[in-house]
This record gives sequence, C-alpha cells and structure tokens, in this order.
Amino acid sequence: MARTQTRPKRKPSGGRFGKLYRKKRQYETGGVPSLTRLEDLRKRTTRTLGGNSKEKTLSANTINLMTKQGKCIKAKIITVKENPANRHFVRRNILTKGTIIETDQGKAKITNRPGQEGAINAVQI
Repeated sequence: MARTQTRPKRKPSGGRFGKLYRKKRQYETGGVPSLTRLEDLRKRTTRTLGGNSKEKTLSANTINLMTKQGKCIKAKIITVKENPANRHFVRRNILTKGTIIETDQGKAKITNRPGQEGAINAVQI
C-alpha cells in the first residue's frame, strides 16, 4: 500500500471523516525515511515532482563544519551525542536535523536535513 501525506479516513475516536469523495493521488505520496547513518558515504538520487531530482544521503562520516571563527572546514564525525527527534537514534547513530554530534573539532549541531539533501552541514557549539 502506498504511503500518503493526506489525512486519514478515520478520526482519533474511530469514526469516519465525512464523505470520502476520491482515492489517493500520486502527488500525495510520501517517501520512506532515509535515516542517514554514521558510516562511509552513500547517496541515492530519487525523482521528485515535476521531473526534478533529489539527492538523499543514506550514510556519511564527514560534515561541512562552520567553526566559531567563521571558517568552513571538513570534519570527521566520531559519534552522535543527542538527537531531539528520537532518543533511540543516539545509540543507532542516525543523523537528523538538530542532532548534536562529536567531531574531531569538538561538538557540533547539524543545521540541515541530511535525508533530503546531498550534504551535511553543521555549526560548532
């Protein structure tokens, strides 16, 4: 069954919403989360609406780090320290936006969405 981003057919109480006037549409489909991991670099390109493409980062071990001095350098990720999206992502070393990571330059916070972009950007904290 296709994943969709529309509202469900049923209310939280179990009752059905009004009249179901149509089926699912292709433009409402949702993708499977990529859950970017801390491993060697792997990317995947997917087709998006309008024939465009989106590069998803499946795994990575380096980031573009903006230092406190304002310089942008490549840094190696050591481990995941905190993840506000899901506490279980910490022990699985999954990278999402807002994740606090330990790098060879110190702690950093991821500022972009790695599962929907081809690179991982972070700022030093």
